Amino acid sequence: MTDTSWSLPDDIDAVRDALVAWYEDDHRSFPWRETDDPYAILVSEVMSQQTQLGRVVAAWEAFLDRWPTANDLADADRSDVVGFWTSHSLGYNNRAKYLHEAAKQVTTEYDGEFPETPDELQNLQGVGPYTANAVASFAFNNGNAVVDTNVKRVLYRAFDVPDDDAAFEEAASELMPGGESRVWNNAVMELGGVACEKTPACETAGCPWREWCHAYEIGDFTAPDVPTQPKFDGSRRQFRGRVISILKEYEKLPLSKLGPRVRVDYGGDHGKEWLRELCSDLEDDGLVELESADGDENGECVARLRR
Repeated sequence: MTDTSWSLPDDIDAVRDALVAWYEDDHRSFPWRETDDPYAILVSEVMSQQTQLGRVVAAWEAFLDRWPTANDLADADRSDVVGFWTSHSLGYNNRAKYLHEAAKQVTTEYDGEFPETPDELQNLQGVGPYTANAVASFAFNNGNAVVDTNVKRVLYRAFDVPDDDAAFEEAASELMPGGESRVWNNAVMELGGVACEKTPACETAGCPWREWCHAYEIGDFTAPDVPTQPKFDGSRRQFRGRVISILKEYEKLPLSKLGPRVRVDYGGDHGKEWLRELCSDLEDDGLVELESADGDENGECVARLRR
């Protein structure tokens, strides 16, 4: 039975827009992200199953130089394909055999045209649900929401989705904007790959979901694939999360009242200037607004959560 004790934020359009804008502003550059050729994308997906993406680039480019189309690969000698796979340390040789067979299917069973839906793509040799969905998404913008280990980690942390496959599928599907599987699946996988890794990089990667993230709010970044809590107590990230959590409870707070709520030892080296700097960082990230209190001759600063 699916766990239904979780829910996504009410402002789901803002959540979607924030992620897509973050991805489109700056993301890792891989050549297969610059094409919608289903053959080239299939090759990249099969190669990436056991190999780090940085190493895949050179192998992918060399493979396509040698066999630029599915027809070229279908006409190749299988031993040459397997030999290429081995020489580039791309994992199990069976994947090379399956890729070769899939190319033959495309040329003989589909008249050289790739099928375009996840279900149809699974008819190709060695193409499982994940790979089929990736090709449908990135080549034809016709896929479902991707759910891999990185995406599960993001959903678990950000929206408190339980460690349940059905719940992950439901949450991922609800989040994805209709008809935008290409950009969305790229974006959410990028989020899990650079910002919400096993050790999160919330600030340095500029995670666009900090405003809504449950883990960021409470400071617990465990996940299904991260059973041990990364060092967090006393970190700057912890206090940033506390500021966000506290400001969610109030319309606004003067720093003099916010500080003692953020840390019990507020004062001295961790007093007004420390808190102002912390809030300024959050303001730079677009999460908090700082303003002078009306009529306050002492220049008291007030913090509010940006909406």
